[in-house]
Amino acid sequence: MFDLTPYRNRGVSRREDYNAMDTIDRMFNSMVKEFFNGIGFPSFTSMANEGIKVDIKENDKEYILEAEIPGVDKKDIKLELKDDLLTISVERDEEIKEEKENYIRREIKRGRFQRSFYVDNIKEDEIKAKFKDGILYITLPKDESEKSKGNQIKIE
Repeated sequence: MFDLTPYRNRGVSRREDYNAMDTIDRMFNSMVKEFFNGIGFPSFTSMANEGIKVDIKENDKEYILEAEIPGVDKKDIKLELKDDLLTISVERDEEIKEEKENYIRREIKRGRFQRSFYVDNIKEDEIKAKFKDGILYITLPKDESEKSKGNQIKIE
């Protein structure tokens, strides 16, 4: 099963609390971005806050995740599944130049960003990933043997 709730290790135990905090984070980041971009400063929000955009499809046999990661090389992408947590990480190094350039506006995102999803009942050894034209395609075959069929519990 896929949990589309973004994973951020903030120690929040209740989903309602998380959703409220996520909303506050987005509102604050939006205000800061609007303020500083309006006066010509680069955005202080990063791609990590904006998130890696994904499409997730499901059929009887598998989940198919397509993650939009433009402007990076395949070697800069790390994909990891650990403890039912699928994490896409990207490290995009900033080019350091000796000469100072006078930017009027700078919007190309650099640095490290990631996105994680809870997944379970997946055949870990059969996961496939391919990166083409700025899209990371991940195929996650379902493991039906782990699927809980549910049990009736007798009430005494």
